[in-house]
Amino acid sequence: MLHSSRRRLLAGVAAVAIGALALTACSSQRDDDADTGEGSDVDSTFVFGASGDPASLDPAFASDGETFRVARQMFEGLVGTVPGTADPAPLLAKSWEQPDATTYVFTLEEGVKFHDGTDFNADAVCFNFDRQNAFTGVAASQSMAYYWGVIMRGFGDDSIYDSCTADSDYQATITLTQPFAGFIPALSLPSFSIQSPTALEEYGADDIGGTEEAPIQSEYGQGHPTGTGPFKFDSIEPGEQTTLSAFDDYWGEQGDVQEIIFRVIGDTTARRQALEAGSIDGYDLVAPADLQALDDAGFTLVNRAPFNVLYLGMNQAAPGLSDPKVREAIAHAIDKDALIAQVLPEGTEAATQFMPDSVIGWNDSVTEYAYDPELAKSLLAEAGYTDENPLTITFNYPVNISRPYMPNPEQIFTNLSTQLEAVGITLNPVSNEWVEYLDLIQGGSDHGIHLLGWTGDYNDPDNFVGTFFGLPTNEWGFDNPELFAALTEARGLATEDEQRAAYEEINEQIMQFLPGVPLAHPVPTLAFDPRVTSYPASPVQDEVYNMVELSE
Repeated sequence: MLHSSRRRLLAGVAAVAIGALALTACSSQRDDDADTGEGSDVDSTFVFGASGDPASLDPAFASDGETFRVARQMFEGLVGTVPGTADPAPLLAKSWEQPDATTYVFTLEEGVKFHDGTDFNADAVCFNFDRQNAFTGVAASQSMAYYWGVIMRGFGDDSIYDSCTADSDYQATITLTQPFAGFIPALSLPSFSIQSPTALEEYGADDIGGTEEAPIQSEYGQGHPTGTGPFKFDSIEPGEQTTLSAFDDYWGEQGDVQEIIFRVIGDTTARRQALEAGSIDGYDLVAPADLQALDDAGFTLVNRAPFNVLYLGMNQAAPGLSDPKVREAIAHAIDKDALIAQVLPEGTEAATQFMPDSVIGWNDSVTEYAYDPELAKSLLAEAGYTDENPLTITFNYPVNISRPYMPNPEQIFTNLSTQLEAVGITLNPVSNEWVEYLDLIQGGSDHGIHLLGWTGDYNDPDNFVGTFFGLPTNEWGFDNPELFAALTEARGLATEDEQRAAYEEINEQIMQFLPGVPLAHPVPTLAFDPRVTSYPASPVQDEVYNMVELSE
């Protein structure tokens, strides 16, 4: 059982100091209408350069970093993380007990209000869990409620979620149908945020339209998000910015920041220029080529630990990619060291498997596929592909976006394309904006090899390989009952020793099956104006801006 409270947790945090240097961009260089903070010398508006819009304002449908970044300011779940780590910590649940392998009893914080003034309590907790498990149709698709489907293994009777009961106003019991060792850390995901039942019903949160490939958000998801977090929703201008303001009745600590503007600047160079011009306070995913110049100019750089993986996925539903020889040929055609040296940040390490070495079950002796273009050509020939009959595949990649695992997708695409074409593969490049790209890869089968990756959400192997390969998905396009069964069994193991042995075997099984090529663990870097004197950097991006400290 864990004990704490949000107030004590925040008050006891040793913030990540990032240096208070001489001010180079005062408020007059930022927006003319910026709130300068009544009665304070601190400009309390914090402008962050986002690489894209949130895909939804309803965190139940959140599955990407830009959406998570916004959601974490407005919403809280039962479980958070210990600041600066990926480990679970109390949040809306101040403690919990596990009387048996499938039952969790949560004792909740009291006196917490949603942004609409309604009370947070056990009924609200159960409403949210029951709501997600009841999703059907487009709402239950992989392009929408991705995390519930992957972590809870489905919806309704197919889910491992059994029930939630409100034992009292401030005690809720959640029961699963089978053990899941990662359940508590998984609850730190924004997708498991507790939202106002009143607002969810009033604004038709479950009224999702469109198709799995092109879903249409509900009225709630487009403009009425209502949580318990330190900031509440003000407005969104798609393609421009999302604005939040401090919630006066927040139950925890408030800080220097009273208004947040997430300004959409899709191009990496444009984000750097905005920081240099003083129109934003900071941005994430600094391009490797910009690091030295920003450092020399006096801006503050903050590295996150690379709790991530960049990979080249291979959709086995696409022509040719179901052949193991073709997948192996693609793996041998890629020079990971050249990719890292030419386009990825300094400090990036090559990936041998689909998780970083800090996660339980990482295997130091998995099967590897060394760069060998001649072997790649030979394998393609064995599969029936020659100069006269070349393998032609679609190569999907996103544009105008940066992710922690993929800071410069266009450059990564160009680098890998050159390597693949050198062994005789003909590529059909297809690019999409980020939200459309995710819908394409996760929502249907019309894609081939593709660039994606993952920043771990919590320190559990199921969050990596279980999320990727635990069930049949549109992204990978294969059915491997043996692998699915191994992952299902491993996620229910009780001890670290049992997990370690099981996941080491699973990582070897995955690399022999080779559904994709793990490429690298890039180092994500943030850059800030010197007026930002402390920023709560987190390996899982659990960064809430009431903990940002400003000097002017």
